[in-house]
Amino acid sequence: MTDPIRFAAVGTGWRTEFFLRLAQALPDQLRAVVVIGRTASSTQRLADKYGVATSLDVAELADHLVEFVAASVPWAATPGLTAELVEAGHYVYCETPPAPDLDGLRAIWAKVGSRAGQVQVGEQYYRMPGHAARLQVVRDQVIGRPNSVEIASTHMYHAVALIRDFLAVGMRPAVANAHRFTAELLDPLTFAGWAKAPTPQQRTTTIGTLDFGDGRYGLYNFVDNQWWNPLLSRRIAIRGTHGELVDNTVLRMVDGDPVTSTIEYRRVGVDMSLEGNEVIHASFDGKVVYRNPFQGSGLSEDDIAVADHLVAMGRYVRGEAPPPYPLADGCQDHALALAIEESATTGQPVRVQGEPWA
Repeated sequence: MTDPIRFAAVGTGWRTEFFLRLAQALPDQLRAVVVIGRTASSTQRLADKYGVATSLDVAELADHLVEFVAASVPWAATPGLTAELVEAGHYVYCETPPAPDLDGLRAIWAKVGSRAGQVQVGEQYYRMPGHAARLQVVRDQVIGRPNSVEIASTHMYHAVALIRDFLAVGMRPAVANAHRFTAELLDPLTFAGWAKAPTPQQRTTTIGTLDFGDGRYGLYNFVDNQWWNPLLSRRIAIRGTHGELVDNTVLRMVDGDPVTSTIEYRRVGVDMSLEGNEVIHASFDGKVVYRNPFQGSGLSEDDIAVADHLVAMGRYVRGEAPPPYPLADGCQDHALALAIEESATTGQPVRVQGEPWA
């Protein structure tokens, strides 16, 4: 059996706890070796909760045999910490996005771009079961060449990453056009929990397009707190030359007639199933297009995606797999997301091209 991937984390916030919890759930594949924090109280809390070694000094990473370091610190601190870790010879799995603004993205690239292979970004959305299944169907050219993608699910760089993945546009220049609309909306659940007596509140919707040229574009549609609000559905639509995929339904021509097929998920723990509680696989027209790599773990779909990304990072460092999400892609995702925000603020189109990572 392959030894578990050994990683360290710098930072003691909720994202680091994500990683520690997944290492606990998957001890045969992931091992959190040490957590580096700023205060004794924050590190002791994690030591007590997860049984992990802790330190207050990044330099002590050299004393631990780790394969990569997860940098989970505030955006403003990420570029400096990433550069410090790369200079020390570490592979770095850095937070999404790798810097808060365009100047920060350019600065981190200036510091580590020549060794960018040491840095990967924690963009896990394309590894979520639903998105992974859709990506496989699109890559199998079921709907021909994809020309447009609508994402009404998650925000900024995450949504942009999915748009670029589905369209396979790489680092093509793009023009953003966006607007904001504000209206009342019931918002009963947030990161802080359920509201006791919710009433409609002012919430903002940002609608934006990313024009990549050659007829290919992305449509960005995000409502404040869309991740948590249970009254807001998630929608994804990919239109290609030969049909379209909307959520889990595919419509395309077969033998001269429009045919509808669906992506089907095998989930256990439903009704009388006693096999646990998780997704097992996704299939399309009798072919498995996604398989849960952690069957039996009972992980949620978001947990599956993050754990799969951490394992992919370890395999990349070991030379067993391609880079999971290069720094250049993380920078491009956020540059395009920032362009959407700027356009929504100014009412003017914003072009993204010629960045150093592209």
